[in-house]
Amino acid sequence: MSIDISTASATQLPFDHIPLIDIQALYGDDPIARQQVADQLGHAAHHVGFFYITGHQLSKALQAALLAQTKAFFALSLEEKMQYYAGKFGIKHRGYVPEGEEVIDPTRKPDRKEAFDLSWDLPEDDPDVLAGKPMHGSNVWADLPDFKQDVGAYYDEVIALGRVLLRGFELALGLEVDTLNRLVTKPTSQLRLLHYPYDETVVDVQGIGAHTDMELFTILLPTAPGLEVMNSAGQWIDAPPIEGAFVVNIGDMTEALSGGRFVATSHRVRKVAEERYSFPLFFACDYDVQIEPLPQFRTPETVAKYPPLIAGEHLFSVSSDGFAYIKKMKEAGTLTFHSSTRKFGQHRQTM
Repeated sequence: MSIDISTASATQLPFDHIPLIDIQALYGDDPIARQQVADQLGHAAHHVGFFYITGHQLSKALQAALLAQTKAFFALSLEEKMQYYAGKFGIKHRGYVPEGEEVIDPTRKPDRKEAFDLSWDLPEDDPDVLAGKPMHGSNVWADLPDFKQDVGAYYDEVIALGRVLLRGFELALGLEVDTLNRLVTKPTSQLRLLHYPYDETVVDVQGIGAHTDMELFTILLPTAPGLEVMNSAGQWIDAPPIEGAFVVNIGDMTEALSGGRFVATSHRVRKVAEERYSFPLFFACDYDVQIEPLPQFRTPETVAKYPPLIAGEHLFSVSSDGFAYIKKMKEAGTLTFHSSTRKFGQHRQTM
C-alpha cells in the first residue's frame, strides 16, 4: 500500500470519502505494524490529502476540559472578552479575535465567528521574542479557573500527537528519522478556539471559502458538521465529525517538502444554523525553516513548482492580510516585514 516516492502522480483519482486510520501502532515497538500504519497515512496523504485518525492518546477528559473552558470564555460579555483582544498584543498574534475582526475574503460578508488564539508559549526574554520576530511570545490566558492549565495541557498533547504523525510521514516517504521532526523545535503552531454562535437566520450555504492550509498539516477537533473537502473532480465530499476521531489534512508546506507526494487539498466550511465549536491546531515548523522540496524529491519539475520560501515569513505575511489589527499596524508604518504573495497547493478552485 506504500506510495511510489520516486515520482509524484500528475493526476489524482477522485475520492468519494475520507479515510479512517487507526494510528495506535505508531506508538508501539513493532516496526512492521508501524510501517503498515505509515503506508496507510501515505496513501491517504497522496490520494486525498485528508484523513481521520483514531488510536491517538488524547483523552476524552482532556478534550472535554478544552470544550468546557472554551464555552466558559465565549459566554463572557464582549467587554470582558475584549480585555484579551489580540490587537493589544501585536505581532505575537495571540488572544481574542471578535466577530468581524478576521476577513478571509474582503468581497464576502464576514463569518459570524469569534476566536481565541494561542501558540508555542515562550518567555519574554527568549531571543526571538526580544528580536521582535512575528508569532513569537508568551500566550495570553483568560483569567478563568484552570483555563491556562486545561487549554495549555491540550495544546501540549496535540503537539505531541503531531510529532507522532510526522514520524508516520517520515516512514511513509522513506525518510530518515527526524528529517521532518527536526524542523519543529520552536514552531509557530497556532491553536484556535473557534465559536460559531447559533444563528436561526442562516441557511445551509458555504461559510468559509475554499482554501488549503499553509502549515505542515492541521489536526482538527470539531463539534458539528460543515466541513467539506474537494476531490480532484471538483466535487465536494462531506467530512462530518466522527466520535473519538480527529480530522487531519495536509498543508502546503508538507506538499512542497515532499515535492507533491503529499497533497494539500482544498476544503471549505458550510454555514449551518446550529452552534459550532471547532479546534484546529495548525501544526507548523520553525519560523526560519526554508521550505522547498527535500533532496530526495528534488527534480527540475518540483524545483520549478515549489521555489524556496521562509516558512514564518510566508505564514505571517499571508495570515496578516486577514486581521484588521495587523493591517492597521502596517498602514500606520509600525510594522514592516517581508511580504509573500506565493500560493501553492492543489485543487484551488473556488465555488
